[in-house]
Amino acid sequence: MNNEQNKNKAGHEESPKNSLGATGAKPSSWKRAMSKKWVFPAVYMAAIAILLTVLVVYQGARSKTSPDLSTSTITENVDGTTATDAGTDGKTPDASEVAANSEPIAWPVENEKDVKVVMPFYDTNDSSEVHKEAMVEYNDTFIPNVGIDLARKDDKPFEVLAALSGKVTRADKNPVAGQVVEIQSADGTKTIYQSLTDLKVKKDMEIKQGDVIGTASRNELEKDLGVHVHFEVHKDNKPVNPQTLLGKQ
Repeated sequence: MNNEQNKNKAGHEESPKNSLGATGAKPSSWKRAMSKKWVFPAVYMAAIAILLTVLVVYQGARSKTSPDLSTSTITENVDGTTATDAGTDGKTPDASEVAANSEPIAWPVENEKDVKVVMPFYDTNDSSEVHKEAMVEYNDTFIPNVGIDLARKDDKPFEVLAALSGKVTRADKNPVAGQVVEIQSADGTKTIYQSLTDLKVKKDMEIKQGDVIGTASRNELEKDLGVHVHFEVHKDNKPVNPQTLLGKQ
């Protein structure tokens, strides 16, 4: 009887060990969840969604603080200052307004009747006879004349005036062409004056049409012409015949 009670007691004492052992062997709920095949893809997609949300919020905050340049374009004026093409209403200037701001090219002398063209512009459409008259000979080399040369009949010096308003981009002496002045106008036209002396302008000066820029003189390049001024007009960086533009409205 005592033996049976001892066996039963021993059986009761071993059962908790087996129960506890079985319980410890079971995996936790976190491990069971991580063992599922869909867990890692779901976590990855959630991380991507959070990252995209952060980027969208950041870009939205940045766009609010950035200036809007879509309705205006910053340009540089001839005098070096900056301005916008768009007006106060955000519209670009009308082409007629731009044209109204340009001025006709004037003769670079006080009275056009006091001078004559002593060497014409070399135009490929002219006759061969005119081509001969429009060639500059220097050191046994012939160069097409890309401007016109003006002189008085009495070979006396005369004042040279600015044919267009603008900014002086060059005012110096060339050993062959004499003293040279270049003026850049607001519409992009460039006028060039050579064979000068007694300059009245300096580089970076703003001058108006009709202002005196110097005096006609002699130079080494066209010494056979005597006292004269060499005058050029460039549009779109190409020389054009000044006689087709002078005095036209």
